[in-house]
Amino acid sequence: MQRKTTRPRLVQAMMDVLTLPDLRRKILFTLGILVVFRFLAHVPLPGVDIEALQALFEQNILFGMFDLFSGGAMTRFSVATLGVYPYITASIIMQLLVPVIPRLQALSQEGELGQQKINRITHFATIPLAGLQGYAVIALLRSQGVTTGALGSLTMATIIITMIAGTMFLVWLGELITERGIGNGISIIIFGGIVAGVPGIVGRGIVTAIGGQPGGLIAYVILALTMLVLIVIFIEAHRRIPVQYARSTFRSGRMYRQSGSTYIPLRVNTAGMIPLIFAIALMQLPSTIATYFMNSENPNFWNTIYNLFQANTVLYNGLYFALVIGFAFFYTMVIFEQMNLPQTLQQQSGFIPGVRPGKATADYLNGVIKRITFGGALFLAVVAIMPFIAQRITGVTALVIQSTALLIAVGVALDTMKQLEAQLTMRRYEGFLK
Repeated sequence: MQRKTTRPRLVQAMMDVLTLPDLRRKILFTLGILVVFRFLAHVPLPGVDIEALQALFEQNILFGMFDLFSGGAMTRFSVATLGVYPYITASIIMQLLVPVIPRLQALSQEGELGQQKINRITHFATIPLAGLQGYAVIALLRSQGVTTGALGSLTMATIIITMIAGTMFLVWLGELITERGIGNGISIIIFGGIVAGVPGIVGRGIVTAIGGQPGGLIAYVILALTMLVLIVIFIEAHRRIPVQYARSTFRSGRMYRQSGSTYIPLRVNTAGMIPLIFAIALMQLPSTIATYFMNSENPNFWNTIYNLFQANTVLYNGLYFALVIGFAFFYTMVIFEQMNLPQTLQQQSGFIPGVRPGKATADYLNGVIKRITFGGALFLAVVAIMPFIAQRITGVTALVIQSTALLIAVGVALDTMKQLEAQLTMRRYEGFLK
């Protein structure tokens, strides 16, 4: 019998986690890996003026996105500059190629063994992607005048190889967390980088208040907290599709028919963060290209393009809003097709009440996923341009609400809490049975 307690549920759950040796070991292991990650993020690479690099990051939202995935390592041009971003890119590419390439599609249907082969291919694809992204980062920093001098071929090759090694090491750390710790390792690595940036955000907020904008800062905080609550609701929102199962069993020479019911949870945001990543990369392409051709002394056409595609313009945010909605629909449809729910239901003798199996079920599910995705995509697009909206409402320009960071952090925190709750529930059941 479980002992009654007057402690709040959250406090009691935290105490239960710390008192269970295996869970305590998992948590300490995860924290230890995060300490290694943060140490790696402070090991610098040569050839870059750090102060000029930080000034560049304050002006470019795309670099801010890359720095988000690297956990602040890019602003220091450290060994972990690329973070786990190349691995995420490789994973996205593999998800898009699986339904297109028959061989990969066959592997995805081979269960756990096939998934391991796909993961191995993803790891191999990460290496050249990390090399290309490392070279692109160095070339872009050189074009912005951030490098301290001419980098020779041997120096550049050494830096790129070190970046690749840093990325693969972080991926390995993430997989160790997944295997021996708590939560999804790659997500925890990103989460650790986001949390590491919180003191800087708080410091800028204090400076803003001291600088004579306390009212705007209060409005900014209220807006950020409101967005945080909405993100929690948005991540957890889903539509339940009722499903019934009818199965026949043969016992004692007679046929018995059994039935049961459950539901399919269709998430409002099936695509997750992918639409934001795609949209922000595409929106920064014109300004990135313009930096190679613009002239600071005699402004030309490329100077105009560069100015138009800055994060504080109406054109940029309007196109960004539309692209997020478009990519959310596209990626959701790709993922939904891979799930192949109508065929799975038919194989398991399941059906949706009032809907015929086969094509009618597929049309019904497609209609539902399109309707709920519209609401999810609209909210995701609003989250994407929230920094622009917040600055226009409050007039505070010293702070930027990292809505993307909030979305990732809340998602990772909720997922980790669910895993901890599942572990606690399982152990309570064991204790009750004993």
